[in-house]
Amino acid sequence: MADDYLVRIGKLIRDARQHRGWTQTQLAEALGTSQSAVNRIERGNQNISLEMIARIGEALDSEIVSLGYSGPMHLRVVGGRRLSGSIDVKTSKNACVALLCGSLLNKGRTVLRRVARIEEVYRLLEVLNSIGVRTRWINDGTDLEIVPPASLDLDAMDADAARRTRSIIMFLGPLLHRMDHFRLPYAGGCDLGTRTIEPHMIALRRFGLDITATEGIYHAVVERTAPDRPIVLTERGDTVTENALLAAARNDGVTVIRNASSNYMVQDLCFFLEALGVRVDGIGTTTLTVHGMADIDVDVDYSPSEDPVEAMSLLAAAVVTESELTIRRVPVEFLEIELAVLEEMGLDHDRTAEYAADNGRTRLIDLTVRPSKLEAPIDKIHPMPFPGLNIDNVPFFAAIAAVAQGKTLIHDWVYDNRAIYLTDLNRLGGRLQLLDPHRVLVEGPTRWRAAEMMCPPALRPAVVVLLAMMAAEGTSVLRNVYVINRGYEDLAERLNSVGAQIEIFRDI
Repeated sequence: MADDYLVRIGKLIRDARQHRGWTQTQLAEALGTSQSAVNRIERGNQNISLEMIARIGEALDSEIVSLGYSGPMHLRVVGGRRLSGSIDVKTSKNACVALLCGSLLNKGRTVLRRVARIEEVYRLLEVLNSIGVRTRWINDGTDLEIVPPASLDLDAMDADAARRTRSIIMFLGPLLHRMDHFRLPYAGGCDLGTRTIEPHMIALRRFGLDITATEGIYHAVVERTAPDRPIVLTERGDTVTENALLAAARNDGVTVIRNASSNYMVQDLCFFLEALGVRVDGIGTTTLTVHGMADIDVDVDYSPSEDPVEAMSLLAAAVVTESELTIRRVPVEFLEIELAVLEEMGLDHDRTAEYAADNGRTRLIDLTVRPSKLEAPIDKIHPMPFPGLNIDNVPFFAAIAAVAQGKTLIHDWVYDNRAIYLTDLNRLGGRLQLLDPHRVLVEGPTRWRAAEMMCPPALRPAVVVLLAMMAAEGTSVLRNVYVINRGYEDLAERLNSVGAQIEIFRDI
């Protein structure tokens, strides 16, 4: 391997380590080697095998180099360009992964329409295929057909794929009705700090699930029982609520779930369960009453709704690039607070009359955003469970606040690390002051400047950095964008279709 390749690989490893917040010593401990060896690797002074590169990538949850193609994907962004025209919002990432997990409830054929073709979905499909579920893309690759086997082979599970998605945690609810004992790898996904699964366990223990964790594996034992009183979730989380719903769907009786999330992906899962024949009362509220069925064997065809977080991403893209852009198929009921805040900041926009999504239930609009002179909001920006400002939409307000006049306080109280990643905007000319791991003060307006940098290891902050690069005059480079591909389908190409100039490239 040529010396220049060793140097380039070493730089990628160093950047990935720093973005994870690890020291060389911490990486060395994870690899079972010495700090001095890591130091030599990062300086390009040590030969390194593909096996070691793969181990480093797994430890850092970062795609350093992958076999089968020429290396990790990067984006080269020529900024300072105005967007124009119209762009459609794709179906919801979070709904699609919940429905893939939900398909395990059904013995029949499941067809999901317009499924988001993203890395998170691909990882789940790899897991499903490895345990015997047959999946195939149909109708020119737009829809997904899922056919389960008579029995699942969990011993054959693709553990590498499972560890790369936190969504694997939602296998617990369906599987507890199919097997008396099973194992699942620890969940992965974004680096957003410690997220305990105890709320999941509190809910699922009521159905007889008991879990112990050893050596990176959840060991599940099931002594099936029915909840004898309402389940009160200790956290109004989306995946916690979905897991409880998935468990309740196959419970032959009535399950009441209180303090449930009523967010968009939960509602889509409820609509899907109804298509399976499971009655769910209270959809859109914090109390769900599930009339379960011991056996589900139907052929079902379901269309998940559009993604409000992608809609917010596209809205933010228009704002930071000072563009006029029409965003079509916006699920407005999950963006109403965000739009109300932006109106107070001075956003100039129009919206069409509401119309129904393909699921027949979610309310959509077409939204046209125009260049606006924004003022910082008087109150802080902070997330709340639906119908509050969406947790995943908070990072986009960092980019929006950066182009507004004045100072904006953003309080991202849910995740341990995400506010820290927002300060990456400072490398592009932003003025963001980190007050503590959860609060950042943004001062605008910003004169963006081009830069070359590593992609943050969290999905939404990574997209925020990309949007700022689109606004910055000159050429920027965003390296290793796997995390963006986890949640967005063909984002660069779609932004290019409305006037952006983003080139995809690989360098190893």
